[in-house]
Amino acid sequence: MQKLSKRLQQFRSSSPLSFRLLAYILLFSSLFTLVASGIQIYTDFRKDVSLIDERMSVIETSYASSLSRSLWALDQKLLQVQMEGILSLPDIIHLRLRILPDSELVMGEKPRDIATKERTFTLSHEGDARYDLGELTITASMEEIYTNMRRKVLVILTTQFFKTFLISILIVWIFQYFVTRHLSAMATYARNFSLDSLDEPLKLDRANTPTNLRDELAQVTDAINQMRERLNQDIARQEQDAAQIRKLSMAIEQSPSSVLICDRQWHIEFVNQKFSQLTGHQASDIKGKHPGMLTEEPFTQRENKQLWQTIRLQVQRVGVWQGEVNSVRKNGERFWEQVVVTPIKDSESKVTHYLILGEDISIRKRYEQQLLRQANYDILTGLPNRMLALDRLKLALAQARRENTLVGVMFLDLDNFKHINDTMGHDAGDNLLIEAARRISSCLRGTSTVARLGGDEFLVILPGLAGPDSTEQVADRILHTFVPPYLVGGQEVFVTTSIGIAIYPTDSDNSGTLLQHADAAMYQAKSKGKSAYERFAPEMKEVSHERLQIESRMRRALELNEFELYYQPIVETASGLLTGAEALIRWNSPAMGMVMPDKFIPLAEETGLITPIGQWVLVEACNAAVRWEKSTGHKLNIAVNVSPRQFRDPGFVEAVMSAIQDSGLEPRQLELEITERLILDNTIETADILRRLDHEGVRLSVDDFGTGFSALSYLKTYPFDTLKIDKSFVRDIMTEQDDASLVKAIINMAHSLGLKVIAEGVEEETQTHFLQQEGCDYAQGYFYSRPAPESEFENWIRTNQRGEI
Repeated sequence: MQKLSKRLQQFRSSSPLSFRLLAYILLFSSLFTLVASGIQIYTDFRKDVSLIDERMSVIETSYASSLSRSLWALDQKLLQVQMEGILSLPDIIHLRLRILPDSELVMGEKPRDIATKERTFTLSHEGDARYDLGELTITASMEEIYTNMRRKVLVILTTQFFKTFLISILIVWIFQYFVTRHLSAMATYARNFSLDSLDEPLKLDRANTPTNLRDELAQVTDAINQMRERLNQDIARQEQDAAQIRKLSMAIEQSPSSVLICDRQWHIEFVNQKFSQLTGHQASDIKGKHPGMLTEEPFTQRENKQLWQTIRLQVQRVGVWQGEVNSVRKNGERFWEQVVVTPIKDSESKVTHYLILGEDISIRKRYEQQLLRQANYDILTGLPNRMLALDRLKLALAQARRENTLVGVMFLDLDNFKHINDTMGHDAGDNLLIEAARRISSCLRGTSTVARLGGDEFLVILPGLAGPDSTEQVADRILHTFVPPYLVGGQEVFVTTSIGIAIYPTDSDNSGTLLQHADAAMYQAKSKGKSAYERFAPEMKEVSHERLQIESRMRRALELNEFELYYQPIVETASGLLTGAEALIRWNSPAMGMVMPDKFIPLAEETGLITPIGQWVLVEACNAAVRWEKSTGHKLNIAVNVSPRQFRDPGFVEAVMSAIQDSGLEPRQLELEITERLILDNTIETADILRRLDHEGVRLSVDDFGTGFSALSYLKTYPFDTLKIDKSFVRDIMTEQDDASLVKAIINMAHSLGLKVIAEGVEEETQTHFLQQEGCDYAQGYFYSRPAPESEFENWIRTNQRGEI
């Protein structure tokens, strides 16, 4: 028994599953056997008991009538024989006959220690009436039934036990062979399973039959191998995810933007390196703090608390907050930061954290402020520009409506600024504008505004005036400040200004009309001699309207062929021979009649229309000279005035050469008259243009010499051919000794430089004699001919009443 018990213990420890299976098989088999055997034994027992009951029933039916007759007949012997016959039957061991009224007959023995079964029935005789004669009690023994039952129980239990045991052993062996050993192999594989052995699949030691490939072990094996493959894939994906996470982590850590991650209570959990660099706060010092409470300054904390309450509410409602925050570094330095706050949500869209991105935009804010200043302020003078001035004017008008006050608008234009700018250069002009802005600003009070509208135009806004006379007082102060000379380039220059005044609401109730009226008043002041101011009057509208009308119609004059050229002859002074002509533009407008150059040329200069108009003049003049040569046979020079703005056009030289080539004119026949103020603009571009024209053979002339600043130092530098004396000097040479001396000096100086001289404005014969005597080369003026259209000039060439060819 000990050996068997030891083996059972070994079997239990080595194969617990098989041991439990064996125990369960034995237990449930035994229970089944007991139940089945009990049912079988009970069935057999009931069958034996039924036989006894049946036998007693047969005795009753078979012996009741005969016993009743014997008892009626009182045949005791026959009664005894009958009872002995019943007693001899199987299992019947005792009979007891009770005879009425009080006698009894007993046969057989009735043991006390065995189980018995009794049956009693009544004996009666039926005749005319029924007579109960007695009762017979039959006792049957159950001993043999119980003995057979005990024997069956022993045999059945013994047989079933061995059968169950053997079957269980067989089942366990089969289970071990087909299942348990493979489970052990799976367990061994699982124990040895690791990340280093993922490439080794699970294989069972059994044949790969179709049945085996479909059973549960095969399914488990496939599941384990699929799990291994999925684990391989998961590890690969995990490595990719880890690499991605590392990349994202490095990206966050090395991000050019500061990154904060807060929990749901807005406590800082993570900050990247950029945040520490940007703010000076180390991660270990601020973890667990609120992002708005990093500074210890009470005022800043209150500001940040209100700000972050707003941020929190908007993030909850909208899902994002972004804006510009004036943050504070650890050292107390303030900087501008672009901040974006967004929630971080899990897979169920529940907020778990908050992401705060920040970017230092201090440089951008400075650029924005600079751009804002550039957009609203004049770069040169620092004054408000047109856009800001108009905004302030609208605000002043709105305030005046509320307070029932006046607003003065003053339009200022510097007198002769273009002349100074062209002759002394743009740098000198810029310095003059800066000083003019300073002088104007010094005359105003704090609530007033002075703005530069562009060029040499300024605007002054005077809000909150009690009466209109206040504007005149300011205008007087401004004019007085312009009396002292300006020091420009080491030279004193006198510059005045013309002022136009309009008043709200007297002259107009809107800003646009006020500006127009002030502009019209300024032009009126300029037309009256400059260095003055004028209050707007209704009749000035007509002048302003006329100027606007001229500009509007001039823009279409080229398209409608309304311009035409007049020509004035240029003759040789000594001989009177015609050498050429000067082309002078006229505007023959159907609506306005003949418009003289002094009325529309300055406006064309301002608007830039002078460039296409000047190109048209060049082309027409060159073509006219070619036509004269064909019609008269004489080769004449043609002189064309060049505007400073036209001269500075990038395509000016190409335009000149195109006009020459298209017309067929020889370059030496074209003479371009350049104003003195233009050549004083000593720039590389000016010198380059003049040299290119000279290289192409075009003649160059200095027009209106003596009316500007001294240009003597430039005459030897630039390749000029001719110098024209302005008519203001020629007009009085016979009556004014100073003018005569000046003309003589100009002629001698020009000849010494190798230049030819043309005198303009010759109207009297005595003037021609003076010029001949002084050696002036050429002359032009009314004495020879007034400017005439091409047809009349061609006729003049043929008749030549004043000059000879």
